[in-house]
Amino acid sequence: MASITLKGNPITTVGFLPAKGTKAPAFKLTLSDLTDVGLADFSGKKKVLNIVPSLDTSVCALSAQKFNAKVQGRSDVVVLNISADLPFAAKRFCEANNIGNVVVLSQMRDRQFGQDYGVTITSGKLAGVMSRAVVVLDEKDMVIYTEQVPEIAQEPDYDAVWKVLS
Repeated sequence: MASITLKGNPITTVGFLPAKGTKAPAFKLTLSDLTDVGLADFSGKKKVLNIVPSLDTSVCALSAQKFNAKVQGRSDVVVLNISADLPFAAKRFCEANNIGNVVVLSQMRDRQFGQDYGVTITSGKLAGVMSRAVVVLDEKDMVIYTEQVPEIAQEPDYDAVWKVLS
């Protein structure tokens, strides 16, 4: 399990991010229109999995906004913002913040994603939601980059993400 912190307080996750060079675990997550999607729905594109505890926090919201701006004009890349938020809340967030280049996904129906990607928090006040992490997949769903952000209140390394996508 990964050891991370929340405002300096230690917390743990259920496991570790998938290893670079491995095939990404399949998943079923829910869109804001309540349809379920998986990796196959984004085939042929590079995928940035921006995994966050909740869009209802400032750092999570900021990461969605920054990825939204960075992906604009990149038809070969899709950013999937994955959280435990209900699809209705994610949709309101996107509408209120003009987020149109990021696909918001919820683990509302199936919590297996957090387990398979090793990001479900198992201790502390946020137990049950997912840690802040980024996983980048190539067009064939192979893991090409991972970042388990060590402090939940910290943003991911956007430059490192875009470097692997260049």
